[in-house]
Amino acid sequence: MNKLLKKMMVALLSLGLAQVVWADNVPDFKETLQVAEQGNAKAQFSLGKMYYEGQGVRQDYAEAARWYFKAAEQGYPAAQNNLGTMYAKGQGVRQDPVQAEQWYRKAAEQGYAQAQYNLGVMYDNGRGVRQDHTQAVQWFGKAAEQGIAEAQFSLGKMYYEGQGVRQDYAEAARWYFKAAEQGYPVAQNNLGAMYAKGQGVRQDPVQAEQWYRKAAEQGYAQAQYNLGVMYDNGRGVRQDYTQAVQWFGKAAEQGIAQAQFNLGVMYANGQGVRQDDTQAEQWYRKAAEQGFAEAQYNLGVMYAKGEGVRQNYKIANEWFGKACNNGLQQGCDVYRVFNQAGY
Repeated sequence: MNKLLKKMMVALLSLGLAQVVWADNVPDFKETLQVAEQGNAKAQFSLGKMYYEGQGVRQDYAEAARWYFKAAEQGYPAAQNNLGTMYAKGQGVRQDPVQAEQWYRKAAEQGYAQAQYNLGVMYDNGRGVRQDHTQAVQWFGKAAEQGIAEAQFSLGKMYYEGQGVRQDYAEAARWYFKAAEQGYPVAQNNLGAMYAKGQGVRQDPVQAEQWYRKAAEQGYAQAQYNLGVMYDNGRGVRQDYTQAVQWFGKAAEQGIAQAQFNLGVMYANGQGVRQDDTQAEQWYRKAAEQGFAEAQYNLGVMYAKGEGVRQNYKIANEWFGKACNNGLQQGCDVYRVFNQAGY
């Protein structure tokens, strides 16, 4: 009997815990619904968010949009911004960039930072409005001043490229730094590149490596490639082919063609890894299929020599031709010779 009672107690305790987790948001939902139905804009926004995220209620984008609209109509900026996003994505409403822009603008003009950024994106891309980089800069600037990392990065990019504003590397670096300090990986990578090149900041490979690493450790592929290059060349760090292979490998797995090519080179030369023509061919092929000319050329060489693949002059020449078409003169030269030889 004691054993049976113990089993029942365990079962009841387990059941109670499961119910607490499942029902956690239900009282909040019912209370919020009551207040929202009385016309409270904040509650209407909260209810829309609950429907959008499926908190305490089954996820329902149409209901989310309906409640956001009620709050937005009362001038609640967070609801206006979120409703704009739903129109932009076509969630719960018919996709309509014009409507998205209008709702973003209502919130942005009230100083709502995320809407200011979103409006900047629309002007930058020409979605829902005529493309206008000057307007994009203005809205990115407003959001950036309020600390929105995406806006700080975007503003830095506009200064870097000279879009909507006079090109200014120092200003680009300043805004990249603000976003990078908030942990925004693209900004960290771009700031690293500016330190590597000495653009807008004093050239400093050590600083470049540190910023690349911050982004790379967050999984940002381009930074992983850049860090691999630094280890390969011994810039900002002690030269270490093993580390180079590891970082090239991470970027290569994410589809960065340059990293795939470089990883192929490392396998072909046995740098930081056991020499392996089969692996080299596989990584060259991945980059080659993305149109990377140097990889196409090297793949042609492997077929011509029979390294890592069965020798085949015809296939070799096809890859030389592709490399030529992608602008590699060396590919054109070999392609011409192979054609003259009848391949």
